[in-house]
Amino acid sequence: MASRHKRRIKLIQPRLQLKLVGTFCGLTLLALGLQLLVFLEGISRIAEQLPADHGVLMDAVPTLVWQSSALALLVVLPLVLFVGVLVTFRIAGPLYRIEKHLRSLIAGEDPGECRLRKGDELQNLCGLVNRATEEVRLRNGAERGSEDRKAA
Repeated sequence: MASRHKRRIKLIQPRLQLKLVGTFCGLTLLALGLQLLVFLEGISRIAEQLPADHGVLMDAVPTLVWQSSALALLVVLPLVLFVGVLVTFRIAGPLYRIEKHLRSLIAGEDPGECRLRKGDELQNLCGLVNRATEEVRLRNGAERGSEDRKAA
């Protein structure tokens, strides 16, 4: 049963997931930029208060800033991208399953009840879909049963 619900598609709803992950990355870049500005302002204040050689510190700041920014970007952005995709699966996967379930109902098929994996978000929405479509599923099942009896 576990293999039946195993994820086979890398991005189940690419547009939604990439939009969300792009937002996460944009917020991360904004936070890193703000951190950089605060760091530069703090170093500049410290350099001004040094009795001598504050120029040496200020000359070293650009290199230090570029190195620390590059390291932060190389570590944080891939991590945000990876975690963002994993987190969006808990939303995009259930949306995909609910959409697939509703399309089956519209096509006159009997997909049974809407079911999501344990730990997925939108469990309540899936339950509401089941309640809202119960009559349609029962009607489709009854029609299919009468067609089977006629064929036999």
